[in-house]
Amino acid sequence: MDSFLDIHEISLKKSGEELCGDKVKVFKTDAKTIIVLSDGLGSGVKASILSTLTAEIIVTMVRSDVPLIEVINTVIGTLPICKVRKTAYATFTIIEIENSGQFRVVNFDNPLSFYFKNGVMCELPRQKEKILDKEIIISNGKLERGDFLGAISDGVLYAGLGVQMDFGWGRDNIARFIEGLFIYQPRTAHSIVSGVLAETQALYRGKIGDDATFVGVYVRQRKPLMVFTGPPLDETSDEAIVERLMDFDGHRVICGGTTGNIVARYLHERIETDITSMRVDVPPVGTLIGVDLVTEGIFTMAKCLELLQQSHGEISRIPNDRNGATLLARELLHADSVDFIVGQRMNEFYQNPLLPRSISIRRQLVEELAQFLLSSKKEVRVEFC
Repeated sequence: MDSFLDIHEISLKKSGEELCGDKVKVFKTDAKTIIVLSDGLGSGVKASILSTLTAEIIVTMVRSDVPLIEVINTVIGTLPICKVRKTAYATFTIIEIENSGQFRVVNFDNPLSFYFKNGVMCELPRQKEKILDKEIIISNGKLERGDFLGAISDGVLYAGLGVQMDFGWGRDNIARFIEGLFIYQPRTAHSIVSGVLAETQALYRGKIGDDATFVGVYVRQRKPLMVFTGPPLDETSDEAIVERLMDFDGHRVICGGTTGNIVARYLHERIETDITSMRVDVPPVGTLIGVDLVTEGIFTMAKCLELLQQSHGEISRIPNDRNGATLLARELLHADSVDFIVGQRMNEFYQNPLLPRSISIRRQLVEELAQFLLSSKKEVRVEFC
């Protein structure tokens, strides 16, 4: 599927508890994306442990292409049964999305999932199966650009129970609320999920009665980014790498003075320095025709990493200042997929020539940036040259 799966989740923990009893785990393979929402019975530490265990078991087995019946057998057979309620200690929803867009939703005692096409709620076909005397509901479909697929725990469904509503918020009301978000809010997974959870919290009047989680997938156009930093070891490969950068169908960023000069020479252009962007701890940015952002290398990337960590991946938390680090952070957070091309030619100003390249400052920074972006559910590829 050429489109991007924009995934976002938010959890509200029950008031008075240190941990949320719901767990969302997302795992991407080369062939598919796996999303699991598990709801541990009760709340607090015990529920958190059970939901985490459930999610880990399911993802581990599904990503290994274990047949569904074996996955369900293992989970249901592993988890104990509550003697009072006669139910499993954790419920779950599994969403599998193939690269083609084909998807399957497997539901065990969680509220039914939501599927929206062009901002309108559509009911998915439901197939019921019995596994170990437990009813499993399975739905199949195909995601296309503009579609939204979401799963909730029952803490969302029953928000407002006994306070504003006799039976809680309810599925139909949630669906209508989401349809309104599609009209009045930006169409992103973040805006939809955060909108629903904000209303959920309001219905609880600030005192969350049960762990509440919403994970959603919005299908939209991909926003790719390529970052070229550091001169390649083999100078004869400069031209080929610059051609890859300039042929890249997406935003293009250069980090590093020497790297920028390599590209500028190829383009027969000059990098113009913007002195107004210079800060005490961040060198100025440059402008180069055909490139979206040109920054200094090591210092700027280090400051960018610091900003990303402080912002927890929220672009709205990046300081409202125009400098190399903030601009680079926004480029990285705005992108869905990031390709790093990292040259390993040594700069003695930053690197002790007696140390191996594998522990160079530039390499370490890129690897830390890549890990942060991966944790933010972005697709990341790193190529050293």
